[in-house]
Amino acid sequence: MLDHVGLKVTDLRRSRAFFDKALKPLGISVLYEGPATETSTAFIGYGEGFKPYFWLNEQPRATEVVHVAFAADSRAKVDAFYAAALAAGGRDFGPPGPRPHYHSHYYGAFVLDPDGHNIEAVCHAPE
Repeated sequence: MLDHVGLKVTDLRRSRAFFDKALKPLGISVLYEGPATETSTAFIGYGEGFKPYFWLNEQPRATEVVHVAFAADSRAKVDAFYAAALAAGGRDFGPPGPRPHYHSHYYGAFVLDPDGHNIEAVCHAPE
């Protein structure tokens, strides 16, 4: 199951103006905003209720185009995904570990696929 999807945009302000209006009829709005100091790029998370699932990251010279995160029900599965992805030829883009700047239980691992897309496995459960 997918957990969230992220797009890289060259102008976050312009993209936000578009998506704020386009997603409003669907009941989807900005739930989270993060400065570049947290992840090296400014980002916005859209969703409904409490969990963002559609992210925009500002990267004027994007090295990756698409970000897809797969939901894992344990941290061990995140670790196994990371090992398997590297063994299959993926490139490290962030080893398994906590990401408390997203939320207190966020545990994820990131790899770049052969085309440079950011593929993640994430577990939201407490240890």
